Order: sequence, then structure tokens, then C-alpha cells
Amino acid sequence: MPQVSKFFLTFGENFRNTMLEDKNTKRTELSEMGEFGLIRHLSSLIKVKNPETLKGIGDDAAVINLGKNSGLVSTDMLVEGVHFDLSYVPMKHLGYKAAMVNFSDIYAMNGIPKQIFVSIAISNRFSLEAIEEFYAGLMLACEKHDVDIAGGDTSSSRSGMIISITVVGVAPNKQISMRNKAQLGDLICVSGDLGGAFLGLQLLEREKRIFLENPGIQPDLGENSYVLERQLKPEARKDIIQKFAEIKVVPNAMIDISDGLASELFHICKSSEVGCMIYENKLPIDQSAYQLALDLNLDPTVCAMNGGEDYELLFTIPMKDHQKVSENMDISIIGQITAESAGIYMLDKSDHVVPITAQGWDAFQS
Repeated sequence: MPQVSKFFLTFGENFRNTMLEDKNTKRTELSEMGEFGLIRHLSSLIKVKNPETLKGIGDDAAVINLGKNSGLVSTDMLVEGVHFDLSYVPMKHLGYKAAMVNFSDIYAMNGIPKQIFVSIAISNRFSLEAIEEFYAGLMLACEKHDVDIAGGDTSSSRSGMIISITVVGVAPNKQISMRNKAQLGDLICVSGDLGGAFLGLQLLEREKRIFLENPGIQPDLGENSYVLERQLKPEARKDIIQKFAEIKVVPNAMIDISDGLASELFHICKSSEVGCMIYENKLPIDQSAYQLALDLNLDPTVCAMNGGEDYELLFTIPMKDHQKVSENMDISIIGQITAESAGIYMLDKSDHVVPITAQGWDAFQS
């Protein structure tokens, strides 16, 4: 009993101090730091102790030594109202996308995903049938990429749906690509095309606003199935990793494009202590996305640079691999790695050199 009493006395004192804290104490708002600033700050506080942890915070996945191979582990969280809106995202699509964005992190390390662990928090407004639809999407993605759903957790939520997925993958030690290995003279490459997912989101948000103002009006999505699919049903680029293995090329640096090309370029350049020059006329933008951007009074290049959620792969290769890659892979070479002192720039279509600013999506700025 004395120990219990002491506990409650200590708890009460702590509670009182918290409630009466000095309002003049310095308070740093998360919006001032941004998501990446917060990650950098927390990373500076965390020290790796185990020799098996080859790479901790700071890349698309952690790297764990397993001998000849390395384990790759990454976690991603999706929060209703922040990362997805169920007024226009079907549950099956949500499950599919939740899996794909995690697979993409492993592919960004030049690895292969093997298992996922799925945790969800849901309120009682969700039915069993809705959750079955979510898992149907998850299982479809896992079947497509030969990944097992190996466990997870469920909990109740008072604020909508929260999804947390941990993905485990593997890669041979000598084939892992990190963000911090880009070399001077490397070619900068990107798979697929950019900006479509962002434009799909803009279209969905526009139709939602119109519906809320005029519930009798049916959505007008026009001939925009491509950008809608890019937003609602992205595809992680397993094919690119398979092709790397086939032609025996290991990218010096690689990252997936989740927050926008500009942000990912900054990640690679800052981690590798290099600069870059990319060329606006080399940016891969699908024609339907390009036209939709103009229809929405948006700059297609801004959409490609800062839109995010494309889940394509941005990577650098040495010049010696140029022929192998260009002849065997459906990718675009958009620029070159330069000295750190040269900065991070783009040559625009008017032949003006302009600095690149990372304006991608930020969880604490939205």
C-alpha cells in the first residue's frame, strides 16, 4: 500500500505541474519544422547500438544484416482525413494502395518484399463487409507481388480509420541501393511518368466540392481514367527491380517518388552530398495528365515536380551503364549529378537555370 500511495502522489504532482506549466516556456510548433525536419530531429536523438543494424532511420527502409543477404524493413501509416478520403476512395482500392506504397519502399532499396504486417484502428461506423473489402484489396496486391500477410493488430478508433503496415523484404548485400551513394557524373533516371496521381487527386477533390454544394449533380470525371487510376490504384515498380537484376545493373542511389520529384531529388542530393542538374524537357509527363493540368489551370511541370504519390523510382547510375539501361528499360534520363557546390537546379524549356525547391506534400503543413 505505501508503494501504491507513493505512486499516486508522484502521479498527482506530475499532473499538477503539467497543468500549471509555465506558459512562457519555449514551444516549437511541428508546422515550423515540417515532416522531414521532425524526422531529422528525432534521428539525431536516436543512436544505433546493434551491429546487425546496418542502416536505421534515413532511407526508404532499414537494413538489417542477415549474413549474405540483408533484411529490409519499413513502416508506413495512412490516416483517414490526412492521407485518404473515404468519400471517394473505395475500400478495396484503399487496401490495394496501402500495400503498394509499402512494397515501393522495398523496391526503392533494390530489394524484394516478402511479408507485411497490417495493423488497423477502426470505429464502429465500419461494417464487417467494408473491412473485408479493404482486405480484398490488400490480398490482391500481395498476390500480384508474391507477398505474405504475416500478422498485424486491430484496435478501435474514435477518429476514423488508421492503417499501419510494416513490410519486410530482402536483398543481397552487394545489390542494395541507398540514397547516399550518388556519385559525381551519375545519370539521373526515373521510371514511368510523373504528375498523374496528383492530378487524379485534384479531379476527385473538385468533384467532391461540387457534390457537396449541389448533391444532385453527378460527378463528371470525363476521359480521365488514367490519372484516376494513378491516384487510386498505384503500381509499385517490381518490374524495374527485376530488370536491374536481369541486365546486372545496381543503381548507385535510389528512392521512390512518394512526396514529389523535387523532394526526392533533395533527399538524394543531401544524403549523398552532391548537386544535380535536371532538364524540364526531359520530364516524363503522360499526355492525358499534361492536358488535364492545363484544363485545371495548373502547370504540368509543377505537378510533375511537386505532386507526389506517383510511386515511381528515381535512381542514379554511372555513365558506364547508360547503354544497358537505355536499351533495356522503359525509363527517362532527366539529368546528371553534379558537385555539391553547384547546387540543385533545373534547366527550363526557355534555357534558364532555375533553383529547385522541394514543395512536396508535408503531413504537418496540410
